[in-house]
Amino acid sequence: MMMKKISAMYMAVATLVALMGLSVSVAGAETLQEAAVKKLIEPRLGDGAKVDEVTKTPYSGLFEVRVGKDIFYTDAAAKYVFVGRIMDAQSSRDFTRERVDELSKVNFSDLPLDLAMKKVKGNGKRVIAVFEDPNCGYCKRFHKTTLPEIDNVTVYTFLYNILAEDSAVKARNVWCSADRNKAWTDLMADGKAAAAAPASCQAPNDKVLALGQKLNVTGTPTIIFADGSRVPGWVDAKTMEAKFSSLK
Repeated sequence: MMMKKISAMYMAVATLVALMGLSVSVAGAETLQEAAVKKLIEPRLGDGAKVDEVTKTPYSGLFEVRVGKDIFYTDAAAKYVFVGRIMDAQSSRDFTRERVDELSKVNFSDLPLDLAMKKVKGNGKRVIAVFEDPNCGYCKRFHKTTLPEIDNVTVYTFLYNILAEDSAVKARNVWCSADRNKAWTDLMADGKAAAAAPASCQAPNDKVLALGQKLNVTGTPTIIFADGSRVPGWVDAKTMEAKFSSLK
């Protein structure tokens, strides 16, 4: 609804570049000017649109508008809408990407880990949670190329069935196996399907689906690190190790 309305408005779809390395300040109470912009922009986004926050940026009088986890920019009169990225032209620092990453962070301690499979490698001190679908090609690549090269990690795997009709069946079969981790590795790395689950076994498929939707997990794999940051898609072992190092 919001994006359809935006596309009908005067809109500049562009990548905005900041000439100086300035950062967006999002702390503190809403100012009178920010409240005024919010009041102007909200009714222009379509029926039912709810603007969660408006913040003045250091970039040429622009205001950041946040709707859920989506952000775009407008001017003080809310006459124009800018959809794109604000970057530092000298360093290529992507301020919009940083802001989106901040909004996407998860409180790791709040994750219902009892709904996930747990695998410990080495001392298990480093922790990640991964949302995966049994029909996900990049998830299989993650198991074949990345995980074998990563040690001293605890992996919590949420079986997030969003790609095919039989994903839920395959996930249930794995969950109900005597050795879930082996069944999952056999499926994802070797293509060996788990045996059919007994009728009496219940898998948390619906709860995991609801969790992923709540966290706005839109694809698999999605990797969540201990600091709450997330990485969508397949990454290699080198990238994983660099991310782990950055958390120390």
